[in-house]
Parts: sequence; structure tokens; C-alpha cells
Amino acid sequence: MNRQDVLGRLRATVAAGRPVIGAGAGTGLSAKCAEAGGVDLIIIYNSGRYRMAGRGSLAGLLPYGDANQIVVEMAAEVLPVVRDTPVLAGVCGTDPFRVMPYFLDQLKAMGFAGVQNFPTVGLYDGTFRQNLEETGMGFDLEVELIRQARERDLVTAPYVFDEEQARAMTEAGADVLVPHVGLTTKGSIGAGTALSLDEAAARVQAMRDAAVAVRPDVLVLCHGGPIAEPEDAAHVLARTEGVAGFFGASSVERLPTERAITEQVRAFKALRPGA
Repeated sequence: MNRQDVLGRLRATVAAGRPVIGAGAGTGLSAKCAEAGGVDLIIIYNSGRYRMAGRGSLAGLLPYGDANQIVVEMAAEVLPVVRDTPVLAGVCGTDPFRVMPYFLDQLKAMGFAGVQNFPTVGLYDGTFRQNLEETGMGFDLEVELIRQARERDLVTAPYVFDEEQARAMTEAGADVLVPHVGLTTKGSIGAGTALSLDEAAARVQAMRDAAVAVRPDVLVLCHGGPIAEPEDAAHVLARTEGVAGFFGASSVERLPTERAITEQVRAFKALRPGA
């Protein structure tokens, strides 16, 4: 599926008054179920593997594996089972061991429709983040990743964390911008520290406004922090203007899985064998 086809679908969804929904998939089963539910985009990145292994999503930002190689491995599980939904690859744009133009060509040849910048240094702050920027491993490399992906006619759906990044990614050619408002809350391994929903809505709106000032046709989806359940997304969408939908990873695959398996086992344990 080429970029024009994907964007045509997404814009038709918006024109019909329906939300655009993206879903992270850490397993083939997650991808199959998301597609069966009608998802518009599927994104696979290394945190999905850790998340569905019962570890926190931030494991994807720590030195537990080669993020870009993990995505290639996950592709063999996910791409063959997805029938008609565009699949995007989470790419670590700061990886100093990848020749990025070649790697993007490889991902496109494998069947990926586009990319997202993950793992991202946008989730780091403080002195550590400053040192990353100072030593050539900063967010500008992620912007360049999106620019190079756009040149290859790949769909681009980058995470951004503030208005400056929203402008930079839009200038680089982002098709779908995803304002990220923090690690997703709730569930057994969700974050305990987060913005309020109203604060999240304000942050998303500010990033959306910065992006459309650069290019009005960019699509914007909200993600992360307290936006964990459908009612949370509804709250944010009702309090923002021009936000087309929601992207969920933990929200789509981890939280429902935790609930479903727990309740299924409880139901079995409630059985009473005959005398």
C-alpha cells in the first residue's frame, strides 16, 4: 500500500466524521485483533515486545536490545498476518550503527508502509537529554529520519513533545503528527505520574496549532499519559479542535489483555467441580 493510498484512506475517515485510530502491536495476535476492530494504522516497535512480555514500555528506551533489529524481527510475526491495514515501523533515528537511508529502503522493501520515531529521545529530559543533544544523539536526528522517510514516499507519523518539535517535524514532511503527553497510565505496569486530562488536552492543542501553522493538511492524533481508555480519548477530543483521533499502544494491547486474561482465569477458578 503506497503513501497516497494510506493518506487517502485517513482523510476519507476524517471527512466522514470518524476518528483515525492507530494501534501499537507487540505481537501478531495484537495486530490481527486490532485490524479486526477496524484500526486505521498499526505500528510495531521494540517497546511492544517488552510491553507484551510484562515489562514497562520504557524498557524500549534502555539498553536491553537493538531496537531497530527487534522491529525487523517483529515484522516477520506481524506483517504476514495483517491483510489490509498499513503497518508502520518504529525506527530509532539516533542509532549510530545504522546507515539510515539504506535501513529505510530495507523497511520499505519488507512491506512497511511508513515509519514512526521510536525509541525517541523526546522521552528523556534533564542533564541526560542535554548531554545526548551535545554528543550528536539528539532529536534533530529523528527529524532527519522523517525527512528521509518522506523522500522515500513512506508515510510518516512522528511523535512530538513540544511546539518546536511539532513545527520541525511538520516542516520535515510529517503526514500524521502524534503529540505525546507521557507514559500511559493505568494497569499493572502503567505510569503513576501524569498530567491531568485537561492539561493533556491543552498540550495536544498547542502542538497541533504549531503544526498546522506550518502546513494545514497535517493530521494530528493524541497519545499517552492519562489518555489510556476510550473515555479518556473522548474527553481530550471533545476539548480540542482539529485533532483527528488517537494513537494507543498500551491502551490498545496491554490494558485489554491484562483485564481479559485476569477475568477469564477468575471465571475458571469460580467453577465448582461436581461431587
